[in-house]
Amino acid sequence: MGREYWKPGNMLYPVPAVMVSCQRPGEKPNIITIAWAGTICSDPAMVSISIRPERHSYDIIKETKEFVINLTTKDITFATDYCGVKSGRDVDKFKEMKLTPLVSKEVSAPGIAESPVNIECKLKEIIQLGSHDLFIAEVVAVSIDDSLMDENNKFHLNDAGLVAYSHGEYYLLGEKLGKFGYSVAKKKPTKKRKK
Repeated sequence: MGREYWKPGNMLYPVPAVMVSCQRPGEKPNIITIAWAGTICSDPAMVSISIRPERHSYDIIKETKEFVINLTTKDITFATDYCGVKSGRDVDKFKEMKLTPLVSKEVSAPGIAESPVNIECKLKEIIQLGSHDLFIAEVVAVSIDDSLMDENNKFHLNDAGLVAYSHGEYYLLGEKLGKFGYSVAKKKPTKKRKK
């Protein structure tokens, strides 16, 4: 079996496809679709997003120092794609995609009500890298759709129909293969049935 070598490039897939909402005071809110978003610290909870400086949301987030990361689902994949290819300079993405601004608890930027999880963030640092700049932010609040909670107060995020982005295409997350730690978990002894 052979291997083909390509020039260095971004091939770390799949990644989350998220919609990031932001808003300047007195202006309409905007949404930018981001495929380069990640968890970078658990205590304090911190995330990163990478944005091209020429994007409309870049300056909004740089000035306001806040944004909301909205997880995406099968039901809003069309809107997710639209918000990644259209500019907020030209269109009102909330209006065009019939998305509902959701008042946030800790930041002025709204979340997206149709998203199952809204992660409110306050910008800590921007690192200039080249084609994209890295925005490092602290998570200051998280809101979740209570329809994903069961009677025992357990959160069933994976029932939401989450979407990932891989090499230019959107995919619905699929079959569960295991859970964290299953490779080293002690197996429960099987009881022998009496005959």
